[in-house]
Amino acid sequence: MSIVLVGLNHKTAPVEVRERLAFSDEACAEGLRSLVDGETVQEGLIVSTCNRVEILAASGGQRAPEAVGRLSQFLSSVRSVPVELFSGHLYTHADEAAVRHLFRVASSLDSMVVGEPQVLGQVRHAYSLAVEAGTAGRVLHKLVHHALRVAKRVRSETGIAASAVSVSFTAVELGRKIFGSLKGATVLLVGAGEMAELAAQHLAGAGAARVLVANRTYETAQRLADRFGGEAVEFDALEENLAQADIVICSTGARDFLITPEMAERAREARRNRPAFFIDISVPRNVDPAVARISNLFVFDVDDLEAVVASNIREREREAERAELIVESEVMQFQQALRDLDLGPTVGALKDKLRRIARDEFERQRGRLGPLTPEQEQAIEAMLMSTVNKISHPVIHRMRRSYDAGEEGEVQAWRDIFGLEPKEDERR
Repeated sequence: MSIVLVGLNHKTAPVEVRERLAFSDEACAEGLRSLVDGETVQEGLIVSTCNRVEILAASGGQRAPEAVGRLSQFLSSVRSVPVELFSGHLYTHADEAAVRHLFRVASSLDSMVVGEPQVLGQVRHAYSLAVEAGTAGRVLHKLVHHALRVAKRVRSETGIAASAVSVSFTAVELGRKIFGSLKGATVLLVGAGEMAELAAQHLAGAGAARVLVANRTYETAQRLADRFGGEAVEFDALEENLAQADIVICSTGARDFLITPEMAERAREARRNRPAFFIDISVPRNVDPAVARISNLFVFDVDDLEAVVASNIREREREAERAELIVESEVMQFQQALRDLDLGPTVGALKDKLRRIARDEFERQRGRLGPLTPEQEQAIEAMLMSTVNKISHPVIHRMRRSYDAGEEGEVQAWRDIFGLEPKEDERR
């Protein structure tokens, strides 16, 4: 059994190519059923996200090159895109390289942002679509479950996802570190643009008790607040709301400082000197740097955050090196498991045949043995099965060695000698 993968991603193809080859869930299920022909391609799944389109397949025997060609043509025909448009962007992997690639994708080592968690759910979703379409068989079942296990091991044994690598997420993480927890905290978002929206998304996940949104256009603030269960407040009442906020995140296009030392001082007095944390991700800055000189008030601007992000990226890269070692060890384990899976039906057929021969011979000679107690019959059965195991052991050992060495002809010779044909459902 061969495993092949054909695909392209954000590293090899621009978005205008990726979007033309992307699959919806419905197109994915329909396409898989036409892809799997039971001969060249026996199993298949498609991973389709904004950053990648990959087709993973299991093919019988030594048909990997034929399967690669079929996957490329399938991608062209099912998406109505000429092969010439994307062939230069494709990568192909077979067997061990295909397994390694999937393990790296699931572990977020091949992502645009190393360590991002979404890709694991995307792989799991692709697998569920293949299961629903009936195109995931014993090889892909084993491969995908192993990939999910590898990804969980990478996350639990390394710090690949422990540090924030986006400015908005870093802002929220800094707030969490300063206050210990955001539970019970009140957060004021000043501005309702993309950065504020991303910050609100992370704040909702971090459990902030209350999120206030102030924007010059109140309706825009209201829409953002509604999306994340927050509360829109009037922009003209900014100073009043500063007094309520433990964390203030500013992200506007204002050309001047919106928060001055005088405003911050009055807000601190109203808070009875409780600490407050200002995160200014605006350019130009919205928070006067002099605010940081006031006791119990902390200010981080975009350069501070980007320095933290750069440090965190370096840390993730170090952790990714550890993750790669985990992937390599798991690839070796899976390759052995796959060899056992391929040879398993033949080994099972050999043992079944030898057991049948032993039992048939016992039944043929049964009348010559005279009366036997149940205990004696059980003892004879155990002796026969033990003999079968001892006879079959060196044969099976030789089969495994031949298979591992790629000597399929010798394995087939053993099948021929014993007249072995695995059951049809075992081949799938």
